[in-house]
Amino acid sequence: MKTTMRLFVPLGVCALLLAAGWSSPQPKPFAVDPAKTRVEFTLGSLLHTVHGEFKFKRGTLSFDPQSGKASGELVVDATSGESGSAGRDKRMHAAILESAKYPEITFRPDRVDGNVVPQGKSVAQVHGVFAIHGAEHEILLPITVDAAAGQYTVYGVFEMPYVKWGMKNPSTLMLRVSDKVEITIRTVVHAM
Repeated sequence: MKTTMRLFVPLGVCALLLAAGWSSPQPKPFAVDPAKTRVEFTLGSLLHTVHGEFKFKRGTLSFDPQSGKASGELVVDATSGESGSAGRDKRMHAAILESAKYPEITFRPDRVDGNVVPQGKSVAQVHGVFAIHGAEHEILLPITVDAAAGQYTVYGVFEMPYVKWGMKNPSTLMLRVSDKVEITIRTVVHAM
């Protein structure tokens, strides 16, 4: 459940890396396609693995390919997290994410490490600040980018240490879950 928060940060990072292949000295603005953006989480346990998803809310990105500097903000709706179990989701929102109090998960990128090419596949990392559950955390998100005709398809996976970041572990006497959640981000970014 805490894993859901981690999913939002990779989306922002992926969008920034896609922009890296441009050669202009001016920062380039990019639009994130909400209809083609998926933020998924996976939380392992001894008995079974929990899969779920969050909805992307909004985002703006800008990137300077010469310096690697990036800016903008990607926002995920923390209240939209679903795992397929109403009872589990209710507990996730009330006791772990506290989504009524912290309704958004954000990622603010500040740089892209690596070269993103304007055509073909690239591998890079996006550095920035991931804000979840009322706290900010510095992260480095590895991404894979597939560029074609001004459109960048970005894929990233990272592990979020939600317990270390101050959220409760939902484990019980009968069910033990991991203290980290895997976040997977898939998105499409277009140059504006």
